[in-house]
Amino acid sequence: MYTLRDMPDQVPAEDLELLSGVETATVGHWRLFGFMNRAIQPLLPGRRVVGTAVTLAIAGPDSTLLHHVAGLLRPGDILVVDRLGDDKYACWGGGVTVAVKASGATAGIVDGPCTDLAEIVDSDFPMWARGLSPITTRIYDLGGGMNIPVSCGGAVVMPGDAILADESGVLVLPRGEVREVAEKALAMQERGKQREASVRDGASKLGDLSGASAKVQARLAAN
Repeated sequence: MYTLRDMPDQVPAEDLELLSGVETATVGHWRLFGFMNRAIQPLLPGRRVVGTAVTLAIAGPDSTLLHHVAGLLRPGDILVVDRLGDDKYACWGGGVTVAVKASGATAGIVDGPCTDLAEIVDSDFPMWARGLSPITTRIYDLGGGMNIPVSCGGAVVMPGDAILADESGVLVLPRGEVREVAEKALAMQERGKQREASVRDGASKLGDLSGASAKVQARLAAN
């Protein structure tokens, strides 16, 4: 059975522009949910992408629906693929990469392995996945779901959520929280740059700035 729902409204461009300056690790200083498992890693180094989540759920050895969905994506979409627990079959390879990139989509994220790494690199298409596998899916017509709630790397992803992915990992944000999270993160990053410059120049010590030295000294004084 196939469940295909309408494409979600895209996250406003101005919100994504703001989010594009954020590092996932900055948000990880205070936010504890919305992060995909760290096993989902970038296949192309040094990339940071933002976009609107289009979700897909396909099982085991079948990628019929993935091939269909590749032709429905829009510029700015990020396709998030829930493999429903499968870690054996690579649903995404060189051919899917070419098709998804041709749609204008920004990136792909797969909760499972990919294949054809050299072709993905040659296509210069940002991908996040649980590594690689030589065993591929086929067109078995087993069904699946498009634009339904999915789980990817343990994170709940709703169609239309905002995605921020970089070399440290993948963050999922409800569209209504993007601006608040981005503004807080950008302010933290600016303060961090100032603190690092102070330490680099020898004007300050990291332990003094973070408060760690005061805690150590207080504990020593109490002994």
